[in-house]
Amino acid sequence: MSIAQTLDVASLGKLQKDFRGQLILPGDRQYDSSRVVWNAIADRHPALIARCTRVEDVIAAVRFAREHDLVIAVRGGGHSVAGFSTCDGGVVIDLSGMRAVTVDPARRIARVEGGALLEQLDRAAQEYGLACPVGVVGHTGVAGLTLGGGMGRLQRKHGYTIDNLLSVDVVTADGALEHVSDDDDPELFWGMRGAGANFGIATAFEFRLHPVGPNVTTAVVVFPIDRARDAAALYRDLSRSAPDYMHLALNFATAPGGRAATPGPRGNATVAVGAVHFGDSKDAERDLRRLHDQIEPLTETVRATTYLALQKMSDDEMAWGKRFYMKGAFLDDPSDTLADRAAEQVAVAPGECSIGLWAQGGATANVAADAMAFTGRGAAHWVGAEVFWVEKEQDRDHIAWGRAAMLALKPHTTAGNYVNDIVEQGDDIVRAIYGDRKYERLRALKRAHDPDNVFRMNQNVRP
Repeated sequence: MSIAQTLDVASLGKLQKDFRGQLILPGDRQYDSSRVVWNAIADRHPALIARCTRVEDVIAAVRFAREHDLVIAVRGGGHSVAGFSTCDGGVVIDLSGMRAVTVDPARRIARVEGGALLEQLDRAAQEYGLACPVGVVGHTGVAGLTLGGGMGRLQRKHGYTIDNLLSVDVVTADGALEHVSDDDDPELFWGMRGAGANFGIATAFEFRLHPVGPNVTTAVVVFPIDRARDAAALYRDLSRSAPDYMHLALNFATAPGGRAATPGPRGNATVAVGAVHFGDSKDAERDLRRLHDQIEPLTETVRATTYLALQKMSDDEMAWGKRFYMKGAFLDDPSDTLADRAAEQVAVAPGECSIGLWAQGGATANVAADAMAFTGRGAAHWVGAEVFWVEKEQDRDHIAWGRAAMLALKPHTTAGNYVNDIVEQGDDIVRAIYGDRKYERLRALKRAHDPDNVFRMNQNVRP
């Protein structure tokens, strides 16, 4: 549907009077570049892109979309794995003109606008030796990550991003601005932390910061896939004994692009155990010794780096322009049988594919399960299957692999899902993410704050 079919010149002119940002229409020179989002599968054509520079622009765009009955997609960093950052025939409210980050080092608080990226928050906080627990790709948007939960390398030490969220400013479905916190509308604040995209457009956040870095130590040991059980045993032992200031991961993977990494009947598949040490550097050698004392690994690496370099180390691998599919879950026991199933799946993967586990526990388990809408913090581990490719003709094979991989692991998983992982949509899927009790509580919130389901480009809780 073109803009000419839904709107007239007078309507656009009226919007322009209230809008200090940029309105981008089909046919404009910047339209094609402005409609692109991170996941290349989401190749959509909005009727209007409203690039906002202030809260008043967001309010004007919401009211305009409602007046003309146009679907709203919200673009913070454009990183939604399901492509929720764009739409066909509707209005994309683009917050990329609102990226300010202000740090109060004395209070250890950051105020972050809704279009900011993780790398901007990381840089601003590290100027004072501070950090907020966020995700692991620098060009991810702060808003989308936060509203879904915010898993990352600091979670065992300082919790998820939502555990450090102090308040959020939200433009609601009727075009009002609300400040939401434990003191101001605590029930909505409960829902914003894990299902926030359902209730409005977050234009600013306040986060608690913690002393981190600037120097950290990373370690990784890589084995051929036939040693999957050895790797799983090492990861299990570390996750039970390592201090909370260590991030721990287990990764079953093909080489990037599916290139052969090791010879043998299972070709390009490997399994790696990795750790990031955020504690005192003098303790790193002791705490990481188990990783570099392994017998005949393919490689082992222990190195010092900076927190900022660490936070950008996946940026190229996760670059814009690729097609992407993922599916995630939580589990309690990374057993030998689970390791066998994961190894079998990556051994037959079609290309750049992986199955990864992250240890939870520590600070993530110190918050009550019902304290926020987010569901899954009680599990000991997160697991996810990820796959990248380039050609549209390969969609079916790669998506099928991602689904089959997680189906093979499903007997080992627990209830709940991390909402930011989920691509598929539907009422049953959303209910499964949150569980029955939280889902019904979220529905009541939705009926109170967005009864017309204006904000439905998300894992949608229908009113």
